[in-house]
Amino acid sequence: MATRRLAPPEVQPKSFDWSADSAVKVAFWMGKYPEARKQSAVIPLLWLAQKQEGWVSEPALRKIALDLAMAYIRVYEVATFYTMFHLAPVGKHHLQVCGTTPCMLRGSGDLIEVCQKRIGNHHHVTPDGLFSWEEMECMGACANA
Repeated sequence: MATRRLAPPEVQPKSFDWSADSAVKVAFWMGKYPEARKQSAVIPLLWLAQKQEGWVSEPALRKIALDLAMAYIRVYEVATFYTMFHLAPVGKHHLQVCGTTPCMLRGSGDLIEVCQKRIGNHHHVTPDGLFSWEEMECMGACANA
């Protein structure tokens, strides 16, 4: 099973704030929902933070929680559930390999070995910043495994 955790503290930035361009988009997304339902913008705001920084840091999660008047743990739950959110820095080319039973039976274990040999452990970025990989749960293509 793939484990989804935040990057270690030494990798985390000290703070996070929206860029001017992102702040406009945040206002747009928050404006799409009534005040009582503004927490529904959590996924778009996580996506914006990732587009801005390349990954979603712990300070970004806290900023989103503050902006949406949500408990931090609720934002954390969403970010760790969806594999589209990178919780640590990733390479320019980030690979995701499914580790569920159907894919393992069709050879994803071999792909994982190749990734470990060529790139390093999962969540490791190559020194040139080009490659990283992670094991994930389901890519939704089990019939094609």
